[in-house]
Amino acid sequence: MDESEIFRALADPTRRAVLERLLTGERNATELREGMSVSQPAISQHIAVLRGAGLITEQRVGRHVRYAVNPEGLQPIVDWLTRYRAFWPARIERLKTHLKDMDQ
Repeated sequence: MDESEIFRALADPTRRAVLERLLTGERNATELREGMSVSQPAISQHIAVLRGAGLITEQRVGRHVRYAVNPEGLQPIVDWLTRYRAFWPARIERLKTHLKDMDQ
């Protein structure tokens, strides 16, 4: 899975909310939908996008399906951010210097 597909999946606020709910534990689609103004077919579509991006897994037990966060699914994002991490300290130092110069 590449990071662009994961970013697309996370671009939607409803999908981010679903992922947040799953951080506290497994849930079924009905539980994920509770308190949201989203139809059952829409929540199923959001789940499908998250599952397709590798961000959640499903476990079938009879007729019931439970969803959970797939921590490995976020690894491409972590890898992407790590490539840019090296730039942060230098930029922060330049910002500190700039702000200090502005104060004088």
